[in-house]
Amino acid sequence: MQLRKMMVMLAAVSSMSLALTACGDDATTVDSCTSDTDCSSGFCNTTAGVCMETCESAADCPDSEKECAVLAGSSKTQKVCQCKTDELCKTDDSSTLVCGTVSKRCEEPGSGPAACTKDADCGSGNTCNTTTGECSPAATTCTGEGKATCAYGSACYSGTCSAPPTPTCENYQNFGNKAALGTTGPIIFKVATGTATTDTAFCGNTSTKRVKITISAYSDTAWPATSAGLNGFLYVLVNGNTQAPSISSSTGNYTVSGNRADIVANICVLPSSNTTSLGYYFTGGNFACHQANY
Repeated sequence: MQLRKMMVMLAAVSSMSLALTACGDDATTVDSCTSDTDCSSGFCNTTAGVCMETCESAADCPDSEKECAVLAGSSKTQKVCQCKTDELCKTDDSSTLVCGTVSKRCEEPGSGPAACTKDADCGSGNTCNTTTGECSPAATTCTGEGKATCAYGSACYSGTCSAPPTPTCENYQNFGNKAALGTTGPIIFKVATGTATTDTAFCGNTSTKRVKITISAYSDTAWPATSAGLNGFLYVLVNGNTQAPSISSSTGNYTVSGNRADIVANICVLPSSNTTSLGYYFTGGNFACHQANY
């Protein structure tokens, strides 16, 4: 009789264990973190501030987060369990959970970080897909020029995403406000010398040669409608002093296409001059050196 009771109790315990395991398969406990050491799994989604479970295959993941893959926008190579749809997050225990756009965990609506709207919302070396609101690693190859598919702060040069040229000119060396520079403002990716003509009407009677310089830049924020709205755009002289670039308001001197702007600035030099060292920057952006030969 006692043996029979013991067998019944063992069967009950076994059934309870199976029930707990089944519940565990669907559970998605989310722990907050700021670094990998905060997580028992050793993986912190630092963009969302949540721990994620590592996996080798989908079989290692709960039903609500069945995607086992490398986390988009992360430099880590481990695969982690991720949700795919809101519907899969709606278990019997919760019908309100949604799949977090950034966390890739099942979460209460509005509890996770907002989807990205620009590259600056993503970690370094990542880009923002503004359609889906998701961060992903920036491309290393590209086509065209300007930002293309490169990370913010880089540009497309000969099919490769690279940082703009490091400034080494005297203009930069003598420039005393380097704290105004950065990688979040408009990024100058190209400076080119245009025409050089005698123009006393524009330059006066001393430095009569007018040289046109085209500065090409991209920005995450919308460009102003006219060049008059270009706040924080400065021309740096060889001695390090700054002044507002001279930009004509006539057609063709300020062109905007998407995130790119091409700005034609003017310098007036002596008739005998044939080369000038120039520096340009936007507040919060990079410093661009250019040796204009004309």
